[in-house]
Parts: sequence; C-alpha cells; structure tokens
Amino acid sequence: MSELFHAFGIDWRLLILQVINFGILVGALWFFLYKPVLSMLRGREEMIAKGVKDAQAAEEIRKDVEEKKGEILKSAETEAHDVVTAAKQQGSDERGKILKDAEERAAKVAKDAELRAKETEKKARKDAEKEIAKLSILAAEKVLEKK
Repeated sequence: MSELFHAFGIDWRLLILQVINFGILVGALWFFLYKPVLSMLRGREEMIAKGVKDAQAAEEIRKDVEEKKGEILKSAETEAHDVVTAAKQQGSDERGKILKDAEERAAKVAKDAELRAKETEKKARKDAEKEIAKLSILAAEKVLEKK
C-alpha cells in the first residue's frame, strides 16, 4: 500500500492532515454558517406563516363584516318598510340614510382589512427579498475569499 502511495506521489501524512483540516472547515461552516442561516430561515418561515394566518384572520373578519352588512341592510330595509307604512315620505328619507351609512361602514371596514392584509404581505416579501440578497452577498464573499 505504501508503494502505491509512493508511486502516485501521495504523502499519507499530508493526506491525513488535509482530511483533518477539511473536517475542521466543515465543522466551522456548519457551526458559523449553516446553523445561523437555518435558524434565520425558520424565523422567516414562522413570520410568513404568521402573515398568512393574519391574512386569513383578516379574510374571516371581512366575511363577518359582509354578514353584518347583510344583517344591517336587512334591518334597515325592515325599519324603512315600517316607517314607509307610517309615513311614506319620512320612511323613504330614513331608509336612504340608513342604507348609505351601512354601506359606507361596511365598505370602510372591508377596505381597511384588505389594506392591512396587503401591507403585511408586502412587508413579508420585502423582508424575505432583503434577507435573500444579504445571504447571496455573504455567499459570494465567501466564494471570493476562497478563490
């Protein structure tokens, strides 16, 4: 075996040292690069999951608002119908006012919920893009340092 190493010009002591150095390098990269990047990615994943959960909650709120809007519209129509039977002119004015207020309130709440969901999504995407850019730069620096 020794003759085979000698024939190819391989020094087994240098080979063992290189294997040890490679092991140290892999350990250092694992500890200083892989673990922090992995924990950062997990944090991002949790943040994105929270953003999705918040968006779903906003969607549920929007649905509730739509249901309440329907209930408000129904009650407004019923009230307006009762007022119309009592006094037609006064009832029609009251009905228009209630419908307008109900629609404006429902539209405002739905719009606010939609805007919050969009802002959360945009922020999560921006943060993810920034982190990817940082990681790319760090990786490029490491590659350039090695070369």
